Amino acid sequence: MKKLLIVAYYFPPSGGPGVQRVLKYTKYLPEFGWQPIILTVENGTFPALDYSLLDEIPKNVVVVRTKIYEPYDLYRIFTGKQKSTAIDVNVIRKEGQKLSLQEQIAEFIRATFFIPDARVGWLLTARSKAVEICKKFDVDAIYSSSPPYTCSLIARYAKRKLGIPWIAGFRDPWTGFISTPKRWLLPAMIDKNLEYSVFSEADLVEVAWLGIKKDALSKFPNLPEDKFIHIPNGYDPADYPNVKYEPNSVFTLTYTGSMYGRRNPQSLFKALEKLVEDEVLKLDEFKIKLIGRFGAEVHQMIENTSIKSCVEVVPYLPHNESLCQLMKSDALLLIVDEAKESSEIVPGKVYEYLGTGRPILAIAPTDGEVAKLISETKSGFVAHQSEIDKIGKNFLKLINLWKENREHKPDLSEIAKYSRKKHTEKLADYLNCLCSNA
Repeated sequence: MKKLLIVAYYFPPSGGPGVQRVLKYTKYLPEFGWQPIILTVENGTFPALDYSLLDEIPKNVVVVRTKIYEPYDLYRIFTGKQKSTAIDVNVIRKEGQKLSLQEQIAEFIRATFFIPDARVGWLLTARSKAVEICKKFDVDAIYSSSPPYTCSLIARYAKRKLGIPWIAGFRDPWTGFISTPKRWLLPAMIDKNLEYSVFSEADLVEVAWLGIKKDALSKFPNLPEDKFIHIPNGYDPADYPNVKYEPNSVFTLTYTGSMYGRRNPQSLFKALEKLVEDEVLKLDEFKIKLIGRFGAEVHQMIENTSIKSCVEVVPYLPHNESLCQLMKSDALLLIVDEAKESSEIVPGKVYEYLGTGRPILAIAPTDGEVAKLISETKSGFVAHQSEIDKIGKNFLKLINLWKENREHKPDLSEIAKYSRKKHTEKLADYLNCLCSNA
């Protein structure tokens, strides 16, 4: 069996959507002739912890953990935030959102010194360990999972030292993306040079959504287009509990994941407020269940909405419990970030939603990739953030199905195309090609 080194910051016990892609590769690669060896962090600052995911790691998989020097505790102290404050959902803000003086200084430090990201301290322990692992286990290929983009630099180092084939995986674009800081000239140049070196030196660049490829080629048009391979996110049928859907006593629309400045429920709240005001909808007919982690401004939106009594906020749940909540819901809420990349973004959670078979109320560009996916799978309804009336009409379509005790039927054969196992087989095929050509 061939050996694959996987470099990933997000790995159990880390929770959240960024973990699932690598975890499922780890689970299924041995079925396709590849034995993964994981290099991850010993003491990472994760947005959420989910110890139940540790049980999904195959017993014979070697997991090597090295120390990382994390700067976020200093960030919290400097900005006056509590130690428990989640950084990721509180640093991605809406355009024009005001920052305190401390936050402005902290953002300047982040943009100037944390290149390519705040995990750069992991390079101190992980680069040499990656080379050591490759030699010890006679590794045939390397796969890195970014963000954080530091993972790509660790893999690049091992590639340079040993010449082993390398697939650089990306779940999001690199420079200029909504989650990356706005850098001034010099750090921006350094960051972009790092980005180019990774794209040019990797044997293949794997992208979770096609907008990542478009973004990279728009910045670096000299890169060969066939270097980029698309393996979308997906769902694992084995994850879903044996739960039979039964209509709830009040119509329940559920969201799981995180929300922050650019991904927020404001448009939905406005649509529902209007329906209630127009007496088309009653407050005792519906519930909005928000499960996960939410930025301070999202909590403020919930406090300020006139439908607050219909909103239930549930803290982050372990993955299997989260899936159970989705499967028991009458419909699922999907919100795509408001950004220049909105039409291209395909959140990983949409595939997990598809796997439940429950209908989706999506707030996203109607001409974008999410809308295309929902149309292909016949899995729900889409309206743009600005289309308040259309969001309301889509909500009414779903609540009327619930009232009439009728189910929305998705195209299960289309949904089945997004199985994690099938995607892992695709990755294995690419790895086999690289090794046969090496």
